[in-house]
Amino acid sequence: MTKSELIDFLAEQNPHLYQRDVERIVTTIFDEIGAALSRGDRVELRGFGAFSVKQRDARVGRNPRTGEAVKVAAKRVPYFKTGKQLRDMINS
Repeated sequence: MTKSELIDFLAEQNPHLYQRDVERIVTTIFDEIGAALSRGDRVELRGFGAFSVKQRDARVGRNPRTGEAVKVAAKRVPYFKTGKQLRDMINS
């Protein structure tokens, strides 16, 4: 499901809200999750999962085309861990 599909679905489920308001709500939620992660905070949505940031150390990688060694800088990456309720729903 894409963001626009999510907005359309929520707008259909809530006919008392304008489409632009639903779009603003969804965008605000995603923006706040991104802002919290950029601050290094953890975002937990009970029953769904938790977003966090993991640190990846610098390392030496390989260029797959030439086999040449390439330095890969340290970086922070987003990480998502599913909640138990979501895992159970998917596996049943």
